[in-house]
Amino acid sequence: MHHATTTTAAPDTPASTGRTGLWLVGARGSVATTATLGLAALAAGHAPPTGCVTAAEPFDGLALPAFGDLVVGGHDVAPTTMVKQAEALAAAGMIPGHLLSATRDALAAADAEVRPGYDARQHHGSQQEAAEALAADLTAFRRTHDLDRVVVVDVASTEPPLDLLPEHEDPALLRAALADPDQAVLPASSVTAYAAVLAGCAYASFTPSAGMTVPVLARWAAEAGLPVAGQDGKTGQTWLRTVLAPAFTARGMRVLSWAGTNLLGGGDGATLADPVAARSKLTSKNRGLRDLTGTDVTPLHIDNVPDLGDVKVAWDHVHVEGFLGSRLTLQTTWSAHDSMLAAPMILDLARLLALAHAAGVSGPVPELGYFFKDPWGSDVHGAAAQAIQLADWARRTADVAGHRP
Repeated sequence: MHHATTTTAAPDTPASTGRTGLWLVGARGSVATTATLGLAALAAGHAPPTGCVTAAEPFDGLALPAFGDLVVGGHDVAPTTMVKQAEALAAAGMIPGHLLSATRDALAAADAEVRPGYDARQHHGSQQEAAEALAADLTAFRRTHDLDRVVVVDVASTEPPLDLLPEHEDPALLRAALADPDQAVLPASSVTAYAAVLAGCAYASFTPSAGMTVPVLARWAAEAGLPVAGQDGKTGQTWLRTVLAPAFTARGMRVLSWAGTNLLGGGDGATLADPVAARSKLTSKNRGLRDLTGTDVTPLHIDNVPDLGDVKVAWDHVHVEGFLGSRLTLQTTWSAHDSMLAAPMILDLARLLALAHAAGVSGPVPELGYFFKDPWGSDVHGAAAQAIQLADWARRTADVAGHRP
């Protein structure tokens, strides 16, 4: 994907990022529900924004939409409501009971904005018609709530890797295939990404699914002047890896191997128990580490342990060569509620993509690679370097957004 571009602004005509819609694909899942509940808690002052990058310096002084200016809606194919999902998360010990009570009405209001998502098994007609129906939901949501813009964030279940077809790289071929009811050339994640383009919405892929990586869709998003970011949220184990790996390199050491294991349950565990679906996740988790260490790292293993629920346990064993061929071993254990790690990042992305949209940024935003395992438009993977790039970009972009007509 190509790097994003920023439109030059006219001076001295201040504008705001304004009220922003946060449209969650997979809205009734654990991550989306936790983000929605957390947003309601922050907006009402029931909890501090701990874990939200944009709530601290240098982002807290920028023209980002306030938490209270974010309005949630979404698509999902699941019948379970956000309230029921939150109740299950509270029963599992992840959501504090008092926060569930305080945000129940907000969850119900957000769930009322959830519309049926695209399901190829249930859809009759062309994928063009499906995408246009999803786009109509986005447009209606923006108009109903008088929003300045809508940011679409895909937090749906992981899909198997996409095998590129000629249609994915040729606009004319893709348009013809999309209009043909007998063809389904796009996976569900890419249908929703296309819908975001049709509706003029900024877009982020928090999963390793294909989404906007279909070359023609990425091109159409850039041509439409839309900022996009992805992919696969860097929430826990991979984030820690991108903190540690540059440290070994900076000390002149050589990583010999880096083996890891993930144990997780819940919906993600069930999805990734399928080896085909897991291949997408394994690829994105290992690519950055290979780039940082120059080592063909030992493949990461993912095991489904249903009783863990939303808790993810990650083990790493790092073998390093030091001075005069000496050996160093580092072992880490990471354990956390994965949705609690992802949720604040969803809110950060919504705020930063709203800023990018207001500033006229189009195409992949490399600096938002800070949030992702497999960043679009960037080959920078080290967490510290990404943090510096993100802060610098946000300052520059806020200057542009504050002076757009």
